[in-house]
Amino acid sequence: MPDQATHILRTVFGYEAFRTPQGEVVAHLVAGGDALVLMPTGGGKSLCYQIPALVRFGTGIVVSPLIALMQDQVAALVQAGVRAAFLNSSLRPDEARRVEARFRAGDLDLLYLAPERLLLDRTLDMLAGAPLALIAIDEAHCVSQWGHDFRPEYLQLAVLRERFPGVPRIALTATADERTRTEILAKLALTDARLFISSFDRPNIRYRITEAQGNAREALLRFIRSEHPGEAGIVYCLSRQKTEDLAGWLAGQGVPALPYHAGLPAAERAANQARFIGEEGLVMVATIAFGMGIDKSNVRFVAHLSLPKSVEAYYQETGRAGRDGLPADAWMSYGLQDVIMLRQMLAESGADETHKRAERHKLDAMLGLCELTTCRRQALLSYFGETRDQPCGNCDTCLSPPETWDATVVAQKALSCVHRTGQRFGVMYLIDVLLGKDDERIRRFGHDRLPTFGIGTELDAKAWRGVFRQLIARGLLTVDVEGHGGLHLTELCRPVLRGDASLWLRREVAATRRTKAARGGTGREKTAAGGFESPGDQALWAALRTLRLELAKARNVPPYVIFHDATLAEMVRRRPATLGELGALSGIGERKLAAFGEQFLEVIGRSAFRRDGPEFPSLAR
Repeated sequence: MPDQATHILRTVFGYEAFRTPQGEVVAHLVAGGDALVLMPTGGGKSLCYQIPALVRFGTGIVVSPLIALMQDQVAALVQAGVRAAFLNSSLRPDEARRVEARFRAGDLDLLYLAPERLLLDRTLDMLAGAPLALIAIDEAHCVSQWGHDFRPEYLQLAVLRERFPGVPRIALTATADERTRTEILAKLALTDARLFISSFDRPNIRYRITEAQGNAREALLRFIRSEHPGEAGIVYCLSRQKTEDLAGWLAGQGVPALPYHAGLPAAERAANQARFIGEEGLVMVATIAFGMGIDKSNVRFVAHLSLPKSVEAYYQETGRAGRDGLPADAWMSYGLQDVIMLRQMLAESGADETHKRAERHKLDAMLGLCELTTCRRQALLSYFGETRDQPCGNCDTCLSPPETWDATVVAQKALSCVHRTGQRFGVMYLIDVLLGKDDERIRRFGHDRLPTFGIGTELDAKAWRGVFRQLIARGLLTVDVEGHGGLHLTELCRPVLRGDASLWLRREVAATRRTKAARGGTGREKTAAGGFESPGDQALWAALRTLRLELAKARNVPPYVIFHDATLAEMVRRRPATLGELGALSGIGERKLAAFGEQFLEVIGRSAFRRDGPEFPSLAR
């Protein structure tokens, strides 16, 4: 069996060897065992069930929460020569009947189903009438009521154990803390499942988080233009209105961008998503309604213009970048207002107090990640229970270590001001008191006569905002969201106020003298998208992408279904001259080699004579 699995890996999918722990998972499933697999986005989760489904007798059933994900995966499998199909609401009745007939006839290796479709008595009866190789439950964290992607239908999937007791089941997710893992095992009745946990590290992603300085969208534009011109990316915003405004503004600045949020008409959402998946170089500006299950492999950056609600959400969203293993960026600009707004939204939600408390803890952890002065990757991995001994060298705090300063006295002034004004006022008012502003409100409340009035002139308003933001992040202050953003002291502030403990904070960096890393500089600005510096390599890279796009359009599939960017990059670096040499590259199986090999070799062959020439003409047939 293992030999058969390796043979399929090589001939169908074009990979020479399994990654850790893919091989173990495959062997366990082939042998009939149940499994829970935690693997980062882009880590190769799909192969963990696709290959066992091809090895074992019968059809593999895949439960997936989103239509787009099913369509993408089925399209990729069909191009690789795998008999795959899906059943969901996007099919016409006659199309659905044809898929069902293929299943009953044993003409499918893999069948993808939405949980709602699977749970219908009619569907369960159909599945019972034919041999099943396995059942895979993708995005298994959707079972958790504590998670950010909860799907109530997932709670009913335990019925699969009762209806199909002899069929091995595998649950997969890219995001799950210990609490969620326990929930998945319990609610999916995976009591005897073996747990496989891969490293959560995505070393190709560079993490960068900056405090909002001035115009955040201008900073975003500089980042896109300097580092990712003409490349696909996702920008997350907190509100629907902001997504539309920003998408329109970016388009006006020459960056092709589309909005996506739950309030758009369904047809417009679907059209925008289809364009993002099927075209090159589009930027999607979206709320968190967009993203889960998006399988576009060459998203080169994910940007946040507001604070995510949790570390889990941040990890999941940034994980949509660089799925092909090539360098990618996770860029964020946030400010204190994000914290206040998220806490207000949480306070106004209909959740019970226990749930709200858990969500507050998650938000605090996210804020703490933002205000770190040490390696962000180490902290991120630690959150998921993984230890990294050394700093990563590929995040902003590693590349440009932030300057820290003894802010004990300044913090005492800020905390004292909060106390003496009655713990009723927001940040801007408190800063005005500290700066000694001549303000009618301050005089009316008599705060111009307080000892803290005018004692903070050593810092400007921007620096004070940074101090208050970090005091909140450290838990010395909390925001009273029901009291219009007033700040309250916590127990943690007492040692600082009494002088029993010192406090070191990140020094706010002036926008005019930000470091290269803070500006978004990575050292990749002048390098072509594929990482190539020579004109000849850049020209070949562009020509291969052009051919790929035309082949994809002719087959109505996303470009990365033809070949991933990583495979094209290998073509540029190695310049294969024969089908044998081309087939040896990673990601090229036998079916794709036969279908596309000659056309790509033709483009590569021309480059041997024109290494520094212009882009090549279209060669798609």
